[in-house]
Amino acid sequence: MSRIYIKDLQNHKGEEVKVSGWVDVRRDQGKLIFLDIRDISGKIQSVVLPNASAMEIAKSLRPEWVVEILGKVNERPEKNRNIEEENGGIELEVLSITVLNEAETPAFDMRSDGKEIGEEHRLEYRYLDLRRPRMYENLKMRHRVAKFIRDFLDKEKFLEIETPFLTKSTPEGARDYIVPARLYPGKFYALPQSPQQYKQLLMIGGVERYFQIVRCMRDEDTRGDRQPEFTQLDLEMSFVTQEDVMALNERLLIEIVTQLYPDKKIQTIPFPKISYEEAVSKYGSDRPDMRDDKNNPDLLAFCWITDFPFFESTKTSDHNEAVGEWTFTHNPFSAAKQENLELLLRKKDIGKIIAQQYDIVLNGFEIGGGSIRNHNPEALKAVFEIIGYGEDAIEENFGHMLKALASGAPPHGGIAWGFDRLMMLLQNEPNIREVIAFPKTGEGKDLMMNSPSEVSLKQLKELGIELSS
Repeated sequence: MSRIYIKDLQNHKGEEVKVSGWVDVRRDQGKLIFLDIRDISGKIQSVVLPNASAMEIAKSLRPEWVVEILGKVNERPEKNRNIEEENGGIELEVLSITVLNEAETPAFDMRSDGKEIGEEHRLEYRYLDLRRPRMYENLKMRHRVAKFIRDFLDKEKFLEIETPFLTKSTPEGARDYIVPARLYPGKFYALPQSPQQYKQLLMIGGVERYFQIVRCMRDEDTRGDRQPEFTQLDLEMSFVTQEDVMALNERLLIEIVTQLYPDKKIQTIPFPKISYEEAVSKYGSDRPDMRDDKNNPDLLAFCWITDFPFFESTKTSDHNEAVGEWTFTHNPFSAAKQENLELLLRKKDIGKIIAQQYDIVLNGFEIGGGSIRNHNPEALKAVFEIIGYGEDAIEENFGHMLKALASGAPPHGGIAWGFDRLMMLLQNEPNIREVIAFPKTGEGKDLMMNSPSEVSLKQLKELGIELSS
């Protein structure tokens, strides 16, 4: 006899079936024992009658034991029906029980939404926490959104291409996680903060339309709603303008909401486009929450922020035009607006240079950012010079990119979404850890696996690493 999912039992009234799952609740009423059995699809009330051969086993069952039950699907007596439950009109008459595995007393109750339990306790026993219907729903919808994105982009002639996890450490952006190269003592790989350079190299390679739902790693200072590793939707397109990239992403976001979250309402379509200067002046932020009703969690107010300053001063001297006293606001690979290209190449009026950069904001959170890229090697070199890199440093860290751009690079641009943050907002969760299967704490610790952890002296010796006391 094949296993039946609990949600499908309505279709098997009067039949003998086999279900497998966890004991959610056991209620011993003397002559009768009631068991609520749970699988990923739902719950069913099961009843063990006084003369049933399963009675002795039923008496021994405890919450979270894993069982297989043979039973008959019956209509519930009229007085016991519960129209608010999915299976409130039926029950399973238990004929036999097989215990597949016992369970120790759970560390906490899995029947609630879990928000009343300390988060560190939940993260330590994440495998139990994931049994909550809320947590399973978050993972299920994360899967469905990712699949929807893949199907959408496939129809738009994008290729999903994997890029390396062991790459080169470069000085732009946040701190890298570095990995010792055992075969090359004293040298290191870096884990990718994003596939930025690789996706541009794919455009140079003639791919034209690339995407990837990819893990990224950044060694940032501890922050409550950041993770050392996170997920991006990363995409890049050749022969496009800023408006082309924004239009495709806007259409994708609208379809995700309308197809997968029909109860939610998008406040304004098309999405408003606001310059960085206007956003800061009018809203005091480049991530404005533009909802008309901020108490309505199912109201989604998207907007685009455009025309970001390319550089911001590091203010190490009174002469704010000095080359080397600037840093980039987004990333160094962005292109300047065409009317500012000459200023970039001449390295003049640096504070006035506007980049072809754009962010997508949802309900006050930046959920994505991108740009049209520098496909001119001289323009990219000028960016590195403005932020203070000398000739040798540029060649050492970015020579491969300059050489590739000089080989006939098409105009190209793209965007990266913070996939965890988007899912947090769509699922009405308070932080990204609720939509990640195995997150770390805000301090970067995995309490379930107890990492980071020490490694053996043998491993360190093989890598040529010696720890200072």
